Amino acid sequence: MYSNKTRRNFLKRLSGGVIAASTFPNLLAAPQQQETAWLVPTPTYSSNDKVRFAVIGMGIMGFNNTATALKVAGTELVAVCDLYEGRLGRAKELYGKDIFTTHDYRAILERKDIDAVIVATTDHWHDHITIAALEAGKAVYCEKPMVHRIEEGAAVIAAEKRTGKLLQIGSQGVSSIVYENAKAMYEAGEIGQLVMVETWNDRQSALGAWQYSIPRDASKKTVHWENFLGDAPKTDFDPVRFFRWRNYRDYGTGVAGDLFVHLFSGLHVTISSEGPNRIFATGGLRYWKDGRDAPDVVLGLFDYPETAKHAAFNLQMRVNFIDGGGGGSKLRLVGTEGVMEITWNGIVVRQRKMASAPGYDGWDSFSTFTEKQQAAYKMVRRRVC
Repeated sequence: MYSNKTRRNFLKRLSGGVIAASTFPNLLAAPQQQETAWLVPTPTYSSNDKVRFAVIGMGIMGFNNTATALKVAGTELVAVCDLYEGRLGRAKELYGKDIFTTHDYRAILERKDIDAVIVATTDHWHDHITIAALEAGKAVYCEKPMVHRIEEGAAVIAAEKRTGKLLQIGSQGVSSIVYENAKAMYEAGEIGQLVMVETWNDRQSALGAWQYSIPRDASKKTVHWENFLGDAPKTDFDPVRFFRWRNYRDYGTGVAGDLFVHLFSGLHVTISSEGPNRIFATGGLRYWKDGRDAPDVVLGLFDYPETAKHAAFNLQMRVNFIDGGGGGSKLRLVGTEGVMEITWNGIVVRQRKMASAPGYDGWDSFSTFTEKQQAAYKMVRRRVC
């Protein structure tokens, strides 16, 4: 989701109607010819038109977002920022020795030749860097979640309104053509009235549980630790907390901000919902007792009220890092006339109408049936027996 901008308007405003796709990677999740079919008309632009961008935070998503953005004509990577020297060296290996690298994001924001930035840092830096980038006149794509703590959100929104610069908070699945099609199918009544939703993200691997490898050269010489801490509680240098920051509430938002958000946002886009009005959630550390303080199992039950877009329904959600449970992630919408299952790569709809009431419970006398009911009963008996 992003602040008061439709996805179409975001693209149009970023490029002034010149470039169809931006540096912002979650807009590019589907093949380009599919995107332009339902986003904006195919543009005409000069080969000299460029959106020059920088990336702040070259971890997993920083590199992934950069690779995706560079597939789009009209984009150019100018600079990268990271607090581990090894990632800066890797960026030069991949994108050229002339790429500007720094461990201070402010050096990027001071440059006048940069149009936009991707913010892919730890969660606790999102608000600071996003606000500073907007005030420096940059368009911003910030990885979800927008902020580390909910009370920080108002300042980010105010900065976007004050500067008039483009801001998108990225949740890649939401910007894919899969959810756009799921929304169209749902609104066409493919599954009837929605009554229940099940969704999950199951992982059974060390990487899935954020137990990332730690570089052998990690030290105070290669990691800018004080810059990393920012407004987090002060603590001695710890490479585990730096490279596995998602496991710690001081720097990340745990399962809720990292994974629940994908499941929520996909559902909300599909059914045009603004969210639940009652929540019960539980969980805890059940297996990965490795020093982390973020739970590895979280379960939630959510009540959604009736709106103009959907009837009241219930949502059951889980994320766990212990048992695969079939593995992967799925959003399952159960309706009165069918079931829609949505994954990262596609949609399956199974249509089925509920039987009309009343059902036969065996207590009525056969003689009380109408002639049509007797014939139907005999047919069922022949099939069963």
